[in-house]
Amino acid sequence: MLEFLIGLETRIVNGGFKTHLTAFIICLILGIIILQWVCSKILKIIARKTKIPQLLLLQIFRGIPTLLGILIGIYVAKEFLAIPPGPLQFLQHLFHSVVIMTLTLMVAHLASGYLKHKLGKRSEHLASTSILVTTIDLAVYAIGMLVLLESLGVSISPLITALGVGGLATALALQDTMANLFSGINILVSKQIKTGDFVKLATGEEGHVVDMNWRNTTIKTPTENMVVVPNQKIASSVITNYAQPFAECSISIPIGISYESDLDHVEKVTAAIAKEVLEETQGGVAGFEPFVRYSGFGEYGINFNVILRVKTVTDQHLVRHQFIKRIYACYQEEGIIIPVRR
Repeated sequence: MLEFLIGLETRIVNGGFKTHLTAFIICLILGIIILQWVCSKILKIIARKTKIPQLLLLQIFRGIPTLLGILIGIYVAKEFLAIPPGPLQFLQHLFHSVVIMTLTLMVAHLASGYLKHKLGKRSEHLASTSILVTTIDLAVYAIGMLVLLESLGVSISPLITALGVGGLATALALQDTMANLFSGINILVSKQIKTGDFVKLATGEEGHVVDMNWRNTTIKTPTENMVVVPNQKIASSVITNYAQPFAECSISIPIGISYESDLDHVEKVTAAIAKEVLEETQGGVAGFEPFVRYSGFGEYGINFNVILRVKTVTDQHLVRHQFIKRIYACYQEEGIIIPVRR
């Protein structure tokens, strides 16, 4: 530091420091601007050819062009500018530190971006695996910090020992928190649940999973309320996931008709109406052939079920609504009687 200050003073006295400082700043600015422009063009090409969302690529490479521009500026300053030994040594240490920071940031962003793309690719939101993203980022940043300290000549052995003892004490003091953390990681890795899935808990709560963080899972119910469930409860609870193994599902609509009805005619008319509903209603599977299955003789008539196919479990409500309206009107026109319990 003393040599740097002496060199700084000498440059100011000689009147050349201002020129070198201006050239150094120009190198930094040009490096950052050029790299940001080049990276934006490259990311657009990659997004277009690989079909990876451009927003995801921007998140992965966020801050990288700036750090690379700083590296280029420092390198140019070292190689082409007449810098005294003191400031030159300072720039070399700065260059190595920025290299480590750049690699650390790039690895963290690549790891988190890969998880978002693989585990949350069917989700409407990219931040679908926040618990794993946060864990990976913390681990990579911690390793990068240790490498940076080692490169600066700081012994990290006592620090690692202290972190190990402190981590053990923290784990014992925060058993519930750690249980929620590892339960959430286990759920995501096993792909039992992911953001966007429609699930129903054994306790009765149901809705879309909107987030899984390090402590809990947030479920958005059909009434637009948020249910927050600890990850440990999710891991130990019986859950129905309506998005697994695929989102499409069949629904059954029970109907009863009088004993005087022609069963073949009822079956033909009902299947035709059901097919029209699936083709014309949003959420219905158009290519599916609905069918009728008679289930038994009731007290007032013959009971049967109409089987239809919907794209997601939440689409069933609109499909049921439209089918009941149309089948009721059709039965009135055809003279098919729906028995009424007296």
